[in-house]
Amino acid sequence: MEATDWQLVKKRTADADGAVYVSADGTRYRRTGGEALRAEAAFQEMVAGLGYPVPRVLEHGMDADGMFCVVEESLGARSLHELAVADGGRDLPEAVVDQLAQVSARLLHAQSLHPVGPDRGALRRWVEQAGWTHNVFAENPDLDTARTHQALGRVMDELAPVPLAWGHLDYGLPNVLPAGVIDWQHHGRMPLGYDVVPALEVIPFKGGAKGYSATPAQRRRYLDVLDAASQAAGGPPVSPHLGAFLLVKSLFFLALMRPTDPARTDKHQKWQYRRHLFAKGLEQYEHAGTVDTALFPTLDDVAAGQRAAGHP
Repeated sequence: MEATDWQLVKKRTADADGAVYVSADGTRYRRTGGEALRAEAAFQEMVAGLGYPVPRVLEHGMDADGMFCVVEESLGARSLHELAVADGGRDLPEAVVDQLAQVSARLLHAQSLHPVGPDRGALRRWVEQAGWTHNVFAENPDLDTARTHQALGRVMDELAPVPLAWGHLDYGLPNVLPAGVIDWQHHGRMPLGYDVVPALEVIPFKGGAKGYSATPAQRRRYLDVLDAASQAAGGPPVSPHLGAFLLVKSLFFLALMRPTDPARTDKHQKWQYRRHLFAKGLEQYEHAGTVDTALFPTLDDVAAGQRAAGHP
């Protein structure tokens, strides 16, 4: 690895070891990790060749500490999430929505042009991977019910005709920059549209703590751009599957959420909040075949209701 001055950005998250560093001039990022990072780098190089808007991998190998390292180009200093927070407004800035739509359309177009051949069980494996169902059901055994599995079966039936593509699986404003998409740690096969369609709809899962939300007009405009991009690549509209995508996303947002420290009431509230949103999404999907996140309460709303009911 080329010697340079690297500044620590953050430790890697979830189940990933290692850290992220930025070069002194801000033009490169260096990430360290294990076999998962090696697989991520190989995947990123592969999809770059398919036209996905991802950072170019400049070099990779082992460092002096025996960690696998990847050096990649910088796509910019701030994500769309950071730009939205810096704006300070309650509604997303129109410029951020436009930039998200542009990057999402580029990604969706590349995914549409390079479908992945289906195989037996591909959709079930997507639900398990994208929804982190093994962890979610282990931490929430009361959700591992016939009702939940029936709804997930309906999701798979609905998406059976949809082409599969290589996806990010954790797509959203924090991982999108005006020049492309970063952090492909959770990549895998997915139904076309799963990455990009819910990108504005998942904001409420943060509980209103991110400082911004998307307006109904912004959400409609964004989905119109995606449908046009998919159809321009010869595919079907992707927005009709929003509800199916969001049901799986509601499981994803429950993963690794159950706190182990009884004293952390803040973490317990957040876990219970995500459980509440899953229940709301499940009910909506059962009754209407879609999920409207505009009807979701905020974390403060749910916490206030629990206090009024005498719950901690």
